[in-house]
Amino acid sequence: MAAKARYLIYFQYWGTGYSGVMKSPSHQPVLGVQNYLEAAVQRLRPVNEVNISISSRTDSGVHALCNSAHLDIQRKEGKPPFAAELLVEALNFHLKPEPISVLKAFRVADDFSARFRALSRTYVYRLVTGCCHRSHLPVFERNLCWPTANRPLNADAMKEAAQILLGTHDFSTFRSLNSETPFKSPLKTLLQVDLMPGFSIVSQQSFHSHLEFWELTFRSRSFLYKQVRRMTGALVAVGQGKLMPRHIADLLERRDSRAYPQNIIAPPDGLFLKNVEYDATDLEVQENVIQ
Repeated sequence: MAAKARYLIYFQYWGTGYSGVMKSPSHQPVLGVQNYLEAAVQRLRPVNEVNISISSRTDSGVHALCNSAHLDIQRKEGKPPFAAELLVEALNFHLKPEPISVLKAFRVADDFSARFRALSRTYVYRLVTGCCHRSHLPVFERNLCWPTANRPLNADAMKEAAQILLGTHDFSTFRSLNSETPFKSPLKTLLQVDLMPGFSIVSQQSFHSHLEFWELTFRSRSFLYKQVRRMTGALVAVGQGKLMPRHIADLLERRDSRAYPQNIIAPPDGLFLKNVEYDATDLEVQENVIQ
């Protein structure tokens, strides 16, 4: 029997129409991105039942510019492993018409883990001021950013507050309680927190010139459940004057999810997983991979 080949794939998706990236029971009306990826792989007729291991979970409505996963594919006797380029092309063909695209594939070692070998994950949250309701957004931006207010945000206060989040902290206040909470350490190290002016092609049009876009970037090896959306909500509250930068330090010190202020968590719409980083040696092309 032919040996299994393990691949790392990078993929992107528009998350609005999915239950999240993780697999959902097939009887549910709304499925996860993983359901469609695995269905596309099965149409390549592998010998094995393929289970894709996703590196980074995203919730319903959250998008990915680049997520990653590993999978094993075993072909019929006499058939060589797929070349990485051919695998990308074939998967994208079978993913039509879903807003999911495989960007790149690498043949990796048989013990490689997309989740545990990741060095860092980078998320970007897109904000917009100049309107306060999604229905007032240009159609091209709906479900892709968070309209926070008609008035500008206090960017200097937000940047001051963001610096408080940098480094290693107990982020218990900034995680949402779920079944995994007792088993995951709340200690995380934020390697990057930046607020920068954002860009949208529609903002160049006179009808939408009043809109101002911003991007919050967060990078860490891993994050707690809904940590990014909670940090974003708190920073936006600072920008709106509802909280002061010192309140961010107070929230960290509380170390209690119940201490997080009600009704300020950022919605999923503006959140994008931007990148998952690996050591370059993990992605070295394996020998004997032919088309």
